[in-house]
Parts: sequence; structure tokens; C-alpha cells
Amino acid sequence: MRLGKPGDAVSTSGSVMRQIINEQLQISESNPIKARYYDYDRFTYPWHFHSQYEIIYVKKSCGRCFVGDCIECFSEGDVVLFGPSLPHYMRSDDAYHGDNPRLRVQGTIIQFEENFMQYSFDHYPQFHQIRVLLKEARRGVVFHTADAGPVRDMVSAFPELKGFGQITGLLDLLQALAVSVPRRMLASPCYYEKFPTAGNKRIDKIISFINSNYTRSLKLDEIAEMANMNSSAFCRFFKDATEKTFLQYVADMRIGYACKLLTIGDMEVSQIAVECGFDSIPHFNRTFKQLTGLTPTQYRNQIMK
Repeated sequence: MRLGKPGDAVSTSGSVMRQIINEQLQISESNPIKARYYDYDRFTYPWHFHSQYEIIYVKKSCGRCFVGDCIECFSEGDVVLFGPSLPHYMRSDDAYHGDNPRLRVQGTIIQFEENFMQYSFDHYPQFHQIRVLLKEARRGVVFHTADAGPVRDMVSAFPELKGFGQITGLLDLLQALAVSVPRRMLASPCYYEKFPTAGNKRIDKIISFINSNYTRSLKLDEIAEMANMNSSAFCRFFKDATEKTFLQYVADMRIGYACKLLTIGDMEVSQIAVECGFDSIPHFNRTFKQLTGLTPTQYRNQIMK
């Protein structure tokens, strides 16, 4: 996250209501970590993504954080971890858009290369907790109680570290975050395009099929037949494996897709309802509000504000 004029904009649809900036960070394998303090009137950098991980510590400020298809409130003491290629932006509360000189946005930003120590994280059991954390970061992770623990001091002092100290300091910080409880993932699994698997061939086959066909009409009997089960047995099997009912899972997939279309496209809400597989606009509106707390129009207006 940086203050200033955005770089070149790229869109994922031909005509966009809100362009997503592909932020180019000066980070590479030879210079894998970048850290600095920030002190702004307010957060101003728009909806964007980058190919690196990013940690933002909010020392002073409050507002809303937009991450994929999630809108999360943030306040002083929060730490947010963004994974590579995850669209996000921070927006300060309306009070920061006035002329009050005492209101400042302050904190620390740490960014590091996507493949930082990837072999070690993937293969050494000592890094198991960090590996799990970085996987969660693909959806964004917020730590609302970080200010009460050692993370605050570690992240606040990080920009002063140099050379080898940056490497060990980042490992220490990631481990501290990895064992922090509570923490919460932000964007829904439906927003993240690399869908996780359950490690069970039968359920993975079903999930893969749903992930490829959720925008069309899906019948419970059709899916149960793929698993060689009757409908009742399949429903129990599916919920045990995914912790969601079949209908909940399909609804989550469709609403996650709808959030993408509302964010980056200029389609009408009625068109989006059809595109996402809903049989009626009222059903779409009702399901959308149940899962997000907002109507589709309210969601789009929040993103565009």
C-alpha cells in the first residue's frame, strides 16, 4: 500500500466501473523484503493487487478494508496480511476526509517476495505453522488483537532491521503471527480461484465438478449420483467433508462470483444474477444479503465510494 498516483491500470473485463491497479513493487529474489513506516492524512491508494505478500500494521486510524469479496472494519492495533494477487484496499473513515489535523493514518508496511524461502516453508516441518499462515493469506488474514501481544513491537521495529536481520526478523514475525489466536480469513473460499481440496478423492471430484458448473442449474440428485449415493447419504457425506450443506456451498460459490462481477464489471445486477446461476432476481438479492450483509447495489456502492 502506498500513497500517490496509481500506476497503469489493468482490467479483467473490457469496460470497468472500477479499475484494479496492478501495483509494481521494487522487490525481487535479490531484494526480497521491503519495509517502511507510513504517515498519511488518510489511506488513498485505490483497489489494487500485487504479486507479493504484504503486512499492514495500523498504529493509528480506523476505517474499512476491502479484500476480495469481503468488507472488514479495521481500527488501531490491527494487523492485516494480504497474499499475492489478492485485490484489496484500505479506506479511512469519513472523519479522516475532513480538515482535522489531529487525525492521522500511521503504521508500518512490510512487503516480501512471493517465493521467499518457499522450499524451506514447503519441506521443513519446523515451518509448518508459517506454511499454513501463508496459505490462509491468499484470502487475506486479519489479527484484531495484535496490538495486545508481541506482534506490535516486532512489526513496529521492523523497518529498522537491515541485511540478515531482516531475514530473521521476518521469520520471527511470521511465526508470531502463525501462532496468534484469534485470527480470521477475509475473502471467501469462493473468491480464491485455486480451490482447496479435502484430500478425499470422492469429495474432491464432486467439489471440482461444482466449481466448474455452479453457474448452471445443479440438481442434488445429479450430484449424489456422481458419488454413487442416494440424496440423504450424500447430504450427510458432503456436510461432513465441507462443513456446509450442498446448497450452502453452491450459494457461496455463486455469491463469490457475483462479488467479482460487481467489483470489476459494468453488468447490471439483473444480468449478474443470471450469470451466476440464480433463477430469479429476488432470490439472488435475498441470498446476497444473507451472505454479505448488503444488497448487491449497496456492495457495489461501497466498492465505488
